[in-house]
Amino acid sequence: MFARVTHVQAKPEKMGEVVALYAESVLPVLQQLQGFKATFLLTDPASGKGMSVTLWESDADRLAGDSAAALRGPIVAVMPLLAAPPVAQSFDAISLA
Repeated sequence: MFARVTHVQAKPEKMGEVVALYAESVLPVLQQLQGFKATFLLTDPASGKGMSVTLWESDADRLAGDSAAALRGPIVAVMPLLAAPPVAQSFDAISLA
């Protein structure tokens, strides 16, 4: 399995809006993409720091998800809610449970 971890620094007062936008606009798109397995949001509302973790069946699926045209709109919509640009990293995901 493969993961994309995206670190964000939201404006602290906008974290609720970021989470809502992710749930309403990003998640439905992700669920339609080949190889998508799951997503998690980790947030610290007090500081505005957060990260999304998406899990993918293959690295090719993750790469295709990175460039999915349907995600461009939600990404543009979230930018005004952030204090800094998001930073994405890719990882091999190893389940130990």
